[in-house]
Amino acid sequence: MSDYFTPDGGLPGQRELLSDRAIVTTAYTVIPKGVLRDIVTSRLPGFTDARAWILARPIAGFATTFSQLIVELAPGGGADRPEAEPGVEGVVFVTAGALALTLEGRPHRLEPGGYAYLAAGASWSIANDADERVSFQWIRKAYEPVEGVDAPASFVTRDQDVAPQPMPGTDGAWATSRFVDPDDLAHDMHVNIVTFRPGGSIPFAETHVMEHGLFVLEGKGVYRLNDDWVEVEAGDFMWLRAFCPQACYAGGPGPFRYLLYKDVNRQVRLTA
Repeated sequence: MSDYFTPDGGLPGQRELLSDRAIVTTAYTVIPKGVLRDIVTSRLPGFTDARAWILARPIAGFATTFSQLIVELAPGGGADRPEAEPGVEGVVFVTAGALALTLEGRPHRLEPGGYAYLAAGASWSIANDADERVSFQWIRKAYEPVEGVDAPASFVTRDQDVAPQPMPGTDGAWATSRFVDPDDLAHDMHVNIVTFRPGGSIPFAETHVMEHGLFVLEGKGVYRLNDDWVEVEAGDFMWLRAFCPQACYAGGPGPFRYLLYKDVNRQVRLTA
């Protein structure tokens, strides 16, 4: 089983130098794991015994289609109605602990690698009924319906149960775990896991309309972002604006894996 990065919070010592790898540009942003400290957490309305690191939100010059959070629940913590906006879909991906999810009245237990797609308007709640903290990624997007296409249903699965699909011509050096069928027009976002073997690469500068949020779950790599080469490792988050050129190499010695958000399968709106 993969060892997914989960932040511990805390603060650096007063004798440590002020140096880190945070980068904010108009084309991309890198939030390194060293930024995920106690002092930058937020409380969430409707949650008890919980805190969150908000990695991305729609603001000028940053994310436009989604928000992404790391949520931590202490033992006994949870929320009866985590999603307050009925038009918003979401994905929850557990990196530590055991999350008790009740979805449309049915109980589920999500351990590390557990994945839930939560359709817009779904009834769901979460709780930590164990003795250790729970931590999960929570990605949210306003669902964009299409006339004649039924909205997707909620589902629960695991990283461990989804076979990575090798990208063409890579012999498995670059593979993607797809949690929904990419040809299914019901889905307007994909949240996948991308895996590179050591030395594997994206061998061209991808330049496309999809916006990305990338949270590095495991390993390390070097990412080409716009004109820059940037080293990243487990715990780092990257936001990439639409059309930001991007490529990467996996650094080893183990796999380089990240959780990847992108908006897909919709026509570009030109009117309100």
